[in-house]
Amino acid sequence: MTKGRKNYMWLILALMSAVFAALTSILAKIGIDGVNSHLATALRTVVVVGMAWGMVFITGAQNGISGISGKSWVFLILSGLATGASWLCYYKALQSGAASKVVAVDKLSVVITLLLAVLFLHERFTLKSGIGAVLITAGTLVMVL
Repeated sequence: MTKGRKNYMWLILALMSAVFAALTSILAKIGIDGVNSHLATALRTVVVVGMAWGMVFITGAQNGISGISGKSWVFLILSGLATGASWLCYYKALQSGAASKVVAVDKLSVVITLLLAVLFLHERFTLKSGIGAVLITAGTLVMVL
């Protein structure tokens, strides 16, 4: 892969992630009809776990487990707990709310991530990121109200 192409791989993968996230919301909204939201989350999680471990073994990454530091274990576990809490809340919201509104509010995570990245990771908060955060928040309000 050339250096120029590699620089854009993150963008291609991020766009694919957005498409799959959109499909996730639509498919979940259809599938959750008449199903307990926690049960639906658990079923979805089993599928995700299977896919993730499948990719680990397909790529041979299982050999790296022993090299994971204690700090990484702690933060990966905390991240997993946050993901689980997010999915449980998301599915419960999706069950009773319009998918377009639930997803719009859920995407406020971009703004919250920006703020947390500044606070905990000491990332720069620029005028451009501030304008983007305001626009995302305004767009969310427009879609929800």
